[in-house]
Amino acid sequence: MMHDLERRVLAALRRSRLWPLGVRRVLDVGCGTGYWLQRLIAWGAQPQHAAGIDLLRDRVCKAARLCPRQIGLSCGSALALPFRSASFDLVTQFMVFTSILDADVRRCVAEEMVRVLTPEGVILWYDFCVPNPRNPDIRPVKAAEIRRLFPGCSVELDRVTLAPPVARLVAPLSWTLCLLLNLVPPLRTHYLGVIRRR
Repeated sequence: MMHDLERRVLAALRRSRLWPLGVRRVLDVGCGTGYWLQRLIAWGAQPQHAAGIDLLRDRVCKAARLCPRQIGLSCGSALALPFRSASFDLVTQFMVFTSILDADVRRCVAEEMVRVLTPEGVILWYDFCVPNPRNPDIRPVKAAEIRRLFPGCSVELDRVTLAPPVARLVAPLSWTLCLLLNLVPPLRTHYLGVIRRR
């Protein structure tokens, strides 16, 4: 299902008029081990114009080993991003907000993402929109909450990603069936969003 997500992320970038990435300045909030930074570089972003921040030092250290060294990696909180205002054309977050259980912290992180975004920039959002009953450490983010988190912004959301438990069950049997099930909106568990200032 990762291939489908990457295809959708690329399509969202193209629709957002940030394509080609070239010299666009890119920040990945909650960059983890740098997977999405590496994808953005592979798609044309220049490492010297890319940055990532994550709260967990071991993830940042692993990202430093895996990513081009010109990428600016920081260990820190997204509550106070260590970047100037209006310094990034593209700010991404993949699966960060569902790990933030406190509504005020979510709001502050969203404000910081908007603060560092250029006036014509785009926030690319990917996160759960349905609960995971087996994981009490995450809280889904519904469409209405995403819109409240980004007042003064236009928010375009698409439901994507076949429910992971379904994908894990079906994929070993039939990849084609996975693709067909992914066409059923109620079986999709994440939002992919493009957020921009009005």
